[in-house]
Amino acid sequence: MQPIIDTELWLAHKRRALAHPVAGADFLMRRAAEDLADRLGAVERRFGKAAVLFCQTPAAADVVAASGKATEIVRVEADAAFLDGRPGLVAPLETVPFQPESLDLAVSLLSLQAMNDIPGMLVQIRRALRPDGLFLGAFAGAGTLSELRESLLAAETELYGGASPRVIPFTDVRDAGALLQRAGLALPVADVETVTVRYDTLFDLTADLRAMGETSALTDRSRRPGARTLFARAAEIYAERFSDADGRIRASFSVVWMSGWAPDASQQKPLKPGSAKVSLKTILEDPGGR
Repeated sequence: MQPIIDTELWLAHKRRALAHPVAGADFLMRRAAEDLADRLGAVERRFGKAAVLFCQTPAAADVVAASGKATEIVRVEADAAFLDGRPGLVAPLETVPFQPESLDLAVSLLSLQAMNDIPGMLVQIRRALRPDGLFLGAFAGAGTLSELRESLLAAETELYGGASPRVIPFTDVRDAGALLQRAGLALPVADVETVTVRYDTLFDLTADLRAMGETSALTDRSRRPGARTLFARAAEIYAERFSDADGRIRASFSVVWMSGWAPDASQQKPLKPGSAKVSLKTILEDPGGR
């Protein structure tokens, strides 16, 4: 299968961003970490061993630690630089370096969108979880940077008569639920939250993306350097189509959340067809009926 994402380039972008930090550019990770805290807080149980997979910063591990719900926490990163001197494992991206049924909790924040084999990654996570172990993951989903994609496409088509891909494809929330089921995870849930951020210009947005390490890492990206005229025209189109009354532009980030449990006999099972004591027809016709 031809890889869509150049993962080595993605990691190079992340290392560059780590080496040249920009204050506030980690807003998506901080938002995801806050959501993780809320989701863990809603789980009424404790976990033994937890793995935090390829989150690039200590934010997710810190949340798990602060929750007090995991006895042991192991960070896994694709480069020792992301560990920043803290304990952890270094493993290739898209691998889960744990024995089968050795984890009680697995967490992944904002890295699955850069993986070429998301189904394979989820299957590995499922295998590493003990029965009734939990997976919680968040990644950039469909709708992310849709305004930027449209503006670049329109500008390049106008100037050159054709366009090359410049924004990676993102997974839809409906597909995320199917991926959890395909991996064999029970009680799968997928939901999405859209975060809208405003900028003065397209160039301020791309500066933030560079500071996040999230500039294009497409394998099939154009090798031709983007001309100033292309980005200048894209900035004009962006302002024309996606600006508010005060002239600032909007940028959408859709964060898809997934959760699923390794199957266990103790888990709630759906009722067998025909076993219900009250028909759906009765409920619809009489909301107070029993």
